[in-house]
Amino acid sequence: MNTEAIWLFLSTQGVDFGLKVLGALVAWIVGRWLISITVRIFTGALERGKKIDATLSNYLRSILSVTLTIILALAVLGIFGVQTTSFAALLAGAGLAIGTAWGGLLTHFAAGVFMQVLRPFKVGDFVQVGGVTGTVQEIGLFGTTIITGDSVQTIVGNNKIFSDTIQNFSALPSRRVDCTAKVANSVDPLDAIARLKAAVAQIPNVVAAPAPDVEILSFTPEGPLLAVRPYAHTDHYWQVYFDTHRAIVATFGAAGYPVPETPVAPRNR
Repeated sequence: MNTEAIWLFLSTQGVDFGLKVLGALVAWIVGRWLISITVRIFTGALERGKKIDATLSNYLRSILSVTLTIILALAVLGIFGVQTTSFAALLAGAGLAIGTAWGGLLTHFAAGVFMQVLRPFKVGDFVQVGGVTGTVQEIGLFGTTIITGDSVQTIVGNNKIFSDTIQNFSALPSRRVDCTAKVANSVDPLDAIARLKAAVAQIPNVVAAPAPDVEILSFTPEGPLLAVRPYAHTDHYWQVYFDTHRAIVATFGAAGYPVPETPVAPRNR
């Protein structure tokens, strides 16, 4: 090591270099302090708004913090005389390359942002999206997690959800439960309808308005096919569905209705 060269450097440029180091250190400390305040204010604004999902809020906060930190690092490099123009161009080029390579993920991210703004559904809703039916567990940055009826965790890309039909079964107060009941040709269908309307109305969690629908749906060789349609909140859909079938069996059994049978055509002799 050439001590003479070191001493020459310290005697001629040491003070200037020391001031630059001190200035860079002060700039970094003050800059980080300002960044923390900015991020805290930004986070507080998001929390007060209460319109952005927590996952998206954390991601936006991270983006802001990283962006401001990069700007601060470039400013510190500028104190030492480092040309940051080419460095910034390099970062921009890298960002463009990454954006092109990750184009598919970016479309899912953009769709997720629109979903947070438009809010077609929320966590806990029962939906059918992207060909998947179940309860929304999480709305992520790139995909939405759905728990299906058979307890399978399914993640659907946000872009697939947003570009397809969205059915939200929890958006309205009640939902129609579709069941059918067949009576024999010898049974008066109007009597069966009156009995079923009274029985279905007594099922727990069946709403009073709209009232249950019981009407003749079609005619079959065995007898009239009745549409039995009570209404219930989506949380009670399957309970009402199964209880309605039990009510049909109990009502027809108590009325002594015969079992519908297919008529047998007479044989030609």
